[in-house]
Formats: sequence, C-alpha cells, structure tokens
Amino acid sequence: MYKYAKKLNYPINIKKKNLRMAKAINTQLGGANGELGAALRYFCQKFTMPDDKGKALLNDIACEELGHVEMIATMFHQLTKDATIEELKEAGLDGYFADHGKGIYPTDASGVPFTVMYFASTGDTLADISEDMAAEQKARAVYENLIELADDESLIGPLLFLRQREVVHFNRFKELYDYYKQIKDPR
Repeated sequence: MYKYAKKLNYPINIKKKNLRMAKAINTQLGGANGELGAALRYFCQKFTMPDDKGKALLNDIACEELGHVEMIATMFHQLTKDATIEELKEAGLDGYFADHGKGIYPTDASGVPFTVMYFASTGDTLADISEDMAAEQKARAVYENLIELADDESLIGPLLFLRQREVVHFNRFKELYDYYKQIKDPR
C-alpha cells in the first residue's frame, strides 16, 4: 500500500542553528494543530467514509501529512544540530534535552507531549470532514505564525510550502464535504 520515496516533499537545508525556532517549530510535529495529529486523524477517519472517493482522499492526505512530519523533524534536527548544553538551556530546551537528548520527540512549543486527544474520529462523515477542514485552517494559521517568527530564508521556504499544502488540503476537504452534503445521509 505504501511506497516510501527517499526524498523530502520540499528540500530542507538549514545551515543556521536556531534553538528558539526549533522549540517553536516542534509544535507542528506534536502540537494540537500539528502534522502528526493530522496524519493520524485522516488515517483513522478514512475507514468510515461511505465510498472509495472519501477513503482515497483521506488516505492520500494522511500519507502526505506523514511526509510533512518528516519535514518538520528534519527542520528541528537541522536547527538544533551541534547545539551545546548551554545553548539548549538558554533556549529553554533543557527539560527536553533531559528527557530526549537531541532526539526527535513530538511536543508542542511548550513541551507538552503529543496526545491522540488532539483529534476525533466520530464515524459521522460530515462531522469528521468538518473537523478536517478546521484542522487544516488551524495548521495554516500556525505556519503563518512560524513564518512571522522566522528570519532565515532557508527555513521560511519550507514553511511557506507547508502553509500552502494546508490551503490545498482544506480545499480538497471542502470539495468532499460539499459532495457528501448533497447525499441525504452519507454515513
């Protein structure tokens, strides 16, 4: 079912260490509006879609979101590469380092670990797709905030790419929502 392409969806080549930005970016890995939650949300919801059209769209976007998880993890890694203990402490990452070293671990920007409580799967087609549209809008807003915080073009480029994918996903979910809305009871 899956085919892994050993290439990121958008090239990431960050040379400038920025630990505060890494801390902020980690929210798109493990935060309430992040990529991991989106991937799991869509993957779980696809099973109760009423037809192959809905199942295929949710599966396709879930897979793309996993690619976005890889991009965010890559950004975090590159932003923290070669950081000293003193630099980690100064950036407020000493607690993170104590638990995870320089490993990748999904948290929000405040250090709260990822939880599946961030998303729902109700089995109600229209409710689930409505949540999916809202999730894409919230992720877009977070990316816009991260872009405002960023000052490095090698970071801003991938963030702009990811922001645009949120817009595309929202539009695809809106099309699916409108399609199912025309059906009397799409459950």
